[in-house]
Amino acid sequence: MLTLLHTSPVHVPVFDALRDEDAPGFALRHLVHPELLARAREEGPEAVAGQVADVLGRAVRDGARAGLCTCSTIGSVAERAGAALGLPVLRVDRPMAAAAVAAGTRVTVLATVSSTLGPTADLIAEEAERAGRTVSVRKVLVPDAWERFEAGDEDGYLTTVAAAAQEERDTDAIVLAQASMAPAAARMTDAGGSGVPVLSSPRSGLRAAVREAARTGSPVVSSP
Repeated sequence: MLTLLHTSPVHVPVFDALRDEDAPGFALRHLVHPELLARAREEGPEAVAGQVADVLGRAVRDGARAGLCTCSTIGSVAERAGAALGLPVLRVDRPMAAAAVAAGTRVTVLATVSSTLGPTADLIAEEAERAGRTVSVRKVLVPDAWERFEAGDEDGYLTTVAAAAQEERDTDAIVLAQASMAPAAARMTDAGGSGVPVLSSPRSGLRAAVREAARTGSPVVSSP
């Protein structure tokens, strides 16, 4: 079984659908904790370090042996908390960051909440160092998008994200930093017809988590 901890209930059907496509029959358990992202946006990711540790600690007591954090804002916090607990934690955007680094030396990060930009850029820099490459990262906050998301206007949200990606030209890869942004990639063939890859995290992150769960024979905890 794979246990997923979400900061919004909208992610539950998204990951269920990805599971059905990539790992049919694999059991998922969903936990929803929106307060983690809400506080992290207001006070910074470190402000929720204790809460994240508590959530992961409870997961360990419930039998989790590996972890996946799908929240780009608190991913690094979750990785550190997992290490302290002896729980291997993979953040969902790490495979995406590695793919961005492999695509070229210029990476554009799009986000709809400002608290996500720094952690995602830091992760890409970390993956670049791991790969022995030099990569420049351009950070772009998509205006007015998150307000649409919070208002329940998913179509408007994704249209706004897709339009912002279409504007990017001088880059080797475009990273959609939040799991909620992923469906916007399907609304474009590529960025402005330029052939630039548009990368998102849910599918690659879930695949990595399923592989880890299969390797360890243990449940995995996820947190977008």
